Amino acid sequence: MATTSRISITLAPELTDAVHAAVSSGEYATAADVVQDAVREWKERRDLPGYTVEELRAAVQEGLESGRSTLATMAEVKAEARRRFRAPAPTMRPPQR
Repeated sequence: MATTSRISITLAPELTDAVHAAVSSGEYATAADVVQDAVREWKERRDLPGYTVEELRAAVQEGLESGRSTLATMAEVKAEARRRFRAPAPTMRPPQR
């Protein structure tokens, strides 16, 4: 059986109403179930890209340091994107944790 921890949170009135409505409708058995589901979904969305915040910051910094683009128009940007889309996919994968 999984262990749980008890925490106390304060929600805005509209969120509290939504939690109570979800329980009243029978969608969830308890308010804790609603909050656990919401936190689980938030965590999944946050983890979805497969990169940590530090890795994303490093990628942004690398992009900034690479200088300005040599592509001057949106048509050039689109043409380059199409060229890359047709090219073989690189073998790079998100880092493993």
